[in-house]
Amino acid sequence: MVKVVASFTMSLDGFIAGPNISRDHAMGEGGERLHQWLFDDESDMDRKMAQEMSGRVGAVVLGKRTFDVGLQHWGDTPFPAPSFVVTREKRDPLQMKSAAFTFVDSGVENAVAQAKMAAGGKDVVVMGANVAQQLLTAGLVDEFVLQLAPVLLGQGSRLFEGIGKNQIELKCTRVVKSPLVTHLRYEVI
Repeated sequence: MVKVVASFTMSLDGFIAGPNISRDHAMGEGGERLHQWLFDDESDMDRKMAQEMSGRVGAVVLGKRTFDVGLQHWGDTPFPAPSFVVTREKRDPLQMKSAAFTFVDSGVENAVAQAKMAAGGKDVVVMGANVAQQLLTAGLVDEFVLQLAPVLLGQGSRLFEGIGKNQIELKCTRVVKSPLVTHLRYEVI
């Protein structure tokens, strides 16, 4: 079964990006610290965890701001998989080296439906706080894969901001510790 997976690196105080996100600071000011684990050559565990996640990706759903600030840094789709950008504007698909960006102006639900069809039996990964919040509120997130970084950012974009007042139950299915992050997996129940 294709799962919708919200995969993020998060600071201990709940931020997935620093403040003042822009094209120059795609992760916000100071936010690049969150992804230090991805670029550290010393941690075999972190490398294995990143490869495992990449291997699961069949399609991506991301927000327009994530697309706008990320494209110049990626130079391609964020994963070598079809990517669906939730936006309010009509736009033709943008073909890249490894896949295409398809712009969906009919809501997150429709973006997820298209991504599931394109995922080839693999998972749909969610990128961008706002899109993840919309999908969680709509009951469309099946799993969270979180990398908890040992840092307090103090400000920025929070993953679990504005998700409503309803309690959402999660079941922890995996915990893996490394020197740089703690890898957590939660099933939404």
